[in-house]
Amino acid sequence: MITFDELYHHYLKKSVTDSDSGLSEAEYDTSQLDCLLNPKNYAPVILNGECTCGEDGQNACAARCIFNAIVRTPEGKLTIDKDRCSGCAACIDACTSGKLTASRDILPALDAIRSAKGPVYAMIAPAFTGQWNAGVTPGMLRSAFKAMGFSGMVEVALFADILTLKEAFEFDKNVNTDTDFQLTSCCCPVWISMIRKVYHELMPHVPGSVSPMIACGRTIKYLHPDAVTVFIGPCLAKKAEAREPDIADAVDYVLTFQEVRDIFEAMNIHPEEMEESERDHSSRAGRIYARSGGVSEAVKKTVEQLSPYRSIAVKTRHADGVPACRQMIEEIRAGKGMANFFEGMGCVGGCVGGPKALISKETARDNVNAYGNEALYQTPLENPYVAELLKKLRFETVEEFLDKSDIFTRQF
Repeated sequence: MITFDELYHHYLKKSVTDSDSGLSEAEYDTSQLDCLLNPKNYAPVILNGECTCGEDGQNACAARCIFNAIVRTPEGKLTIDKDRCSGCAACIDACTSGKLTASRDILPALDAIRSAKGPVYAMIAPAFTGQWNAGVTPGMLRSAFKAMGFSGMVEVALFADILTLKEAFEFDKNVNTDTDFQLTSCCCPVWISMIRKVYHELMPHVPGSVSPMIACGRTIKYLHPDAVTVFIGPCLAKKAEAREPDIADAVDYVLTFQEVRDIFEAMNIHPEEMEESERDHSSRAGRIYARSGGVSEAVKKTVEQLSPYRSIAVKTRHADGVPACRQMIEEIRAGKGMANFFEGMGCVGGCVGGPKALISKETARDNVNAYGNEALYQTPLENPYVAELLKKLRFETVEEFLDKSDIFTRQF
């Protein structure tokens, strides 16, 4: 019986080359093939055989899951509840039996790219710089995606700019006493899931903002209703976020950096050999969302530009990694937060430390900072492309942006 990974690479090769070595059903678990063909029917983490990690009937992977997503059926079989699983991947790290693995969206995504009747956009996460090769520029990567079959590449950092602006306005409006505070980061689905499912009483302090990924997908579909949107990043949890019912209109498929690497290899695409193409126009604020502390820094600077004489200054604090985030939340609940703007990231280092990144979080952080320093603008308030995009979405004033920005808002 071949493994899930072997089955995955077999069908990836078959999809790219249209060749088949003729596997018989006796050689693989047919339920695993269904996971590859219909990933939206499963959790972002899938069980690849019977897990035997842990002792005395207590699975180590299940114990690590703060969302209680790994459960036993009435028959005693271990399974993963796709409605509870956030895709944080903590269970994969904890499972010593190696029976847990990340789901893959490649096969249906490639099929959608080929059969699309409208444009297909690769929406690249801010953590992308240097992931495939240190010398690959954003322009080269854009050309590589076009070689893959995409119509174009959009940097999600531009939409991080817009969400920075939204959260800065929210802070300026709602945090006006010493006891007021705001919880973010809208970009991390694990952090938001933690608050929604474990610490629900704190939800009134979470602005009703979608993530930059959702904002990007919704904007593309507003401007191009027949478009197919594919988000690409280091995060497994984005697969779960994209399927949440109230925001499932935005992103059709989520691929990880590792999945894209596999496609590049299968299609013999070398991004470092591609020609340069035009760049997007995000500010430094949007580009540094990818590393821990980036959202706090972006919103703080934007608030200071927006309202330089406000009586309550922005006092930030951030935590990265689930244990540190939980500790910070407990201190907030105990009245010991010592800040009024709190940023949480589920992965150590922030998005650059995501489970499907291709390089170390330290190197990726340095790349993100360097790319941020290359930006022509420091904040979204300085970035004329933010105002231009908002006008395309028919927001003529700041008041309209705040009061009628359904495209960037969700009701938790």
